[in-house]
Amino acid sequence: MSTSKLNPHVALLPSAGMGHLTPFIRLITLLTSHNVKITVITPHPTVSISESESLSQLFSSFPQVTRKQLHLLPLPLDEPSSKSQDPFYNRFEVIRRSSHLLSPLLSSLSPPLSALVTDMSLASTVVPITDALQLPNYIFFTSSAKMLSLFLSFHTLDDPKAKDFVEISGFEPIPRSWIPPPLLEDTNNIMKTYFAECGKKMKESNGILVNTYESIEGESLKVLNEGIVFNHLPPVIAIGPLPPLKFERSQPLERSQPLAWLDDQPAESVLYVSFGSRTAISREQIKELGDGLVKSGKRFLWVVKDKKVDRDDEMELVDLIGQELMERMKGRGMVVKNWLNQEEVLRHPAVGWFLSHCGWNSVTEAIWHGVPLLLWPQHGDQKINADLMERIGVGMWVKSWGWGGNPMAVVNGDGIADTVREMTGNGFFRLRAAQVQDDARKAVGEGGNSKERLADLIDSWES
Repeated sequence: MSTSKLNPHVALLPSAGMGHLTPFIRLITLLTSHNVKITVITPHPTVSISESESLSQLFSSFPQVTRKQLHLLPLPLDEPSSKSQDPFYNRFEVIRRSSHLLSPLLSSLSPPLSALVTDMSLASTVVPITDALQLPNYIFFTSSAKMLSLFLSFHTLDDPKAKDFVEISGFEPIPRSWIPPPLLEDTNNIMKTYFAECGKKMKESNGILVNTYESIEGESLKVLNEGIVFNHLPPVIAIGPLPPLKFERSQPLERSQPLAWLDDQPAESVLYVSFGSRTAISREQIKELGDGLVKSGKRFLWVVKDKKVDRDDEMELVDLIGQELMERMKGRGMVVKNWLNQEEVLRHPAVGWFLSHCGWNSVTEAIWHGVPLLLWPQHGDQKINADLMERIGVGMWVKSWGWGGNPMAVVNGDGIADTVREMTGNGFFRLRAAQVQDDARKAVGEGGNSKERLADLIDSWES
């Protein structure tokens, strides 16, 4: 007698910030295309306008996806966590503190769940809940496999600031200067806490999903899966690069002014400049960057960000940049303050290069569209990402620029101009970016490693 498999029902729990939400949305839509029934648990309220708009677009475009809200509990005002300067890390902590509300929510879903996919920042509080429910829990790590090795190992390391390099079994030593600065502080902070607690608890999950692929991180994936970093580590499953979505593109009637401006520029002539959804650079650095872009002589589309959270960003562009610099930019560059659809920008034929903060979403999107990178890490995982992009030949990294946000290390306009000219004048980067783009698309195409890994995962949920 033959038995037919039932389509699995999987819930996904993202965290705060577009850097975490964007790959979740892409994974959600990919799973729906494989006939997986999806429930998305969205922490409420969101931090930023862009998060709210992206979720609204997801649910309007995919009505078959069920939405359940996790209503967040406020942190007591006397909590040290409530005084953090980073609203996104604050929200990580609020979601973690509200995680006990998940148990009845997960139990009430129908049909019963096959698995929960949990954001990396929530592993320490959610894995015990799913263990109690006997529900398989897969952690979605929204950065690189190399960064995963640090995340998993951090709780085992001796004082990382005491040595010039951090050593992790099976990996090349990581320079101390590449470690996110909050992890090197003497006192505890939210980032150190979630690295230590979530990295430790992640090893008790059923698997770790990573938005990467074998042709760029094959060695890192091999080391992680062969037990060299830790014995009994759950499978590390490369499912990337997660392709951008058609619904992320605006309709012709909604074409924005920046895209219309790009339409009028020659092919591969524009340098796109963006530091991501939550990186604010100093006023002084903004002025030096603008000066450097003008002096470089290149066309550019520049997204300026003065506040970490878009809801708080009320200053007019001219007040931020200055009238003189605005005048100098006319005719060659376009500057915007509003959130741009980065996928649409990078796929535009006029865009030839990308000056990026090296967030993992940004570099994988650049790879997907074959756009070479000028790498300027600002915080978090971004130096480790920059090193990988430089190694595979798609980017140029000026290490002397250091971390962004350091008021003692403002990079002057002349240095930026010289670097932009050097980068854009080197044809090797474009040739290499095209090769890496081809490998990326093969990874998620028919017979590709990432596509097969995802199919195997869905098969395991079905059984």
